[in-house]
Amino acid sequence: MKLAPAACLNFNCMLILLPVCRNLLSFLRGSIQFCSRTAARQLDRNLTFHKLVAYMIAFHTAVHIIAHLFNFEFFMDAQLNRNSSFLPFVLSEIGTDDNASFLNPIRSNETNPTIVMFTTIAGVTGVVITLALILIITSSMEVIRRSYFEVFWYTHHLFIIFFIGLVFHGYGRIVRGQTAGSQQTNKPHLCADRFEDWGKNESDCAVPEFAGNPPGTWKWVLGPMILYVCERLVRIYRSHQKVVITKVVMHPSKTLELQMRKKGFHMEVGQYVFIQCPSVSRHEWHPFTLTSAPEEDYFSAHIRIVGDWTQALYEACGGDKTETQEAWKLPKVAIDGPFGTASEDVFRYEVVMLVGAGIGVTPFASILKSVWYKRIQNNQEVFTKKIYFYWLCPETEAFEWFADLLQSLERQMAEKDVANFLSYNIYLTRWKETEAAHFRVHHEAENDPITGLKQKTLYGKPNWDNEFTNIASKHPGTKVGVFLCGPPQLGKSLEKQCLSHTEGDVKFIFNKENF
Repeated sequence: MKLAPAACLNFNCMLILLPVCRNLLSFLRGSIQFCSRTAARQLDRNLTFHKLVAYMIAFHTAVHIIAHLFNFEFFMDAQLNRNSSFLPFVLSEIGTDDNASFLNPIRSNETNPTIVMFTTIAGVTGVVITLALILIITSSMEVIRRSYFEVFWYTHHLFIIFFIGLVFHGYGRIVRGQTAGSQQTNKPHLCADRFEDWGKNESDCAVPEFAGNPPGTWKWVLGPMILYVCERLVRIYRSHQKVVITKVVMHPSKTLELQMRKKGFHMEVGQYVFIQCPSVSRHEWHPFTLTSAPEEDYFSAHIRIVGDWTQALYEACGGDKTETQEAWKLPKVAIDGPFGTASEDVFRYEVVMLVGAGIGVTPFASILKSVWYKRIQNNQEVFTKKIYFYWLCPETEAFEWFADLLQSLERQMAEKDVANFLSYNIYLTRWKETEAAHFRVHHEAENDPITGLKQKTLYGKPNWDNEFTNIASKHPGTKVGVFLCGPPQLGKSLEKQCLSHTEGDVKFIFNKENF
């Protein structure tokens, strides 16, 4: 009974490390997207796959433990029921001599199963890997991950103990079976009912011999472990490459913008990097979307101050000081990346919907900047002919750092007579009609009083059904790429709209940022 969940555990433990090998996935994504965009999009769901595999590991671990408990109860009953006409007892008596093979790991009726659990290799490693797994799973809950990221980060590295224990778990050979040689002299299907005659001169059934099954987990996990070690070596190498912070901008909405340079750094729109700041923490790496365009001579990230690590970085960059921080006083940072996301494919669609929620607008900053460089400044032709941009924010402060870019795009597109290329709608989702009444008096003005844009700010949430219907009617016979960086609930809503409005010759393809 316990062999089946053990086999499933081996298979899932082989898979669990692969989705977090970022450089491997980035290489695969770049290699296969020329053949199949659908396959490339599946790689963007690596963390979802990682979580599903983790759930299966937890499930099969529970089944495996329960099976062991039942087996130990069965083994103990076999020793306590000392009846020579009882096959389990007869099997338990085999191998009582020194160095003899045995089947029942509980060697006498006086043995305490708890002692066996904590004195055997299988028992000790089983307890260790179970405790490690419990800590890893419980600390991965979203509420802990968002509020106490350090707890999540450090406990997740118990996977090292988990895999070491997993590899050595089978070396105790507590799971035993009849040897191949013994099966020739004691055929189970013929001799199982004749156990009272085993080993007698007139019997053709010898006493069976048993041996522990050889450990096999290492065969499943060795390859992924080597790949992961190589992944970490690549990260260590990248972390020692020099990164220069060229500019720090403190935005009013407590958003920190870092502009950086690194030799040999090349990026595409929508990509992200992992940032480490040794003066804050030598071990923590945090993902941030790049907000610069590939055409710029620097790369940048906008960091919202929401936790201990971001607050410490904010202070290290002089965010809590009134005077300007001198360049030599800025903290050193390390960069790992860039890594690809779904937004890399944005220019592969003729019509694009970009939906950002709050700080989730960051990957689209890179896209819109790149559009500005390609279409407006350099007069390059791009395959994308129309972009619909939706930005959903709870409060007005979130608009401040992004408004300058939108105003520049709006002005330049009007001058180049390509104003119809970009259609954007900005929503204040927490504002009700009564709260917006004060601003309505300004609607006769040329620019919006909140964002300074010609396009007026909308209040409440978009009617997605109307938006999708409108876009479908304007672009018949077109594949529309829908890109989201925002909460899962919004993602489910947009994915549902994509499915319901994909009919006839119009096809909506949903893509979501996932890191």
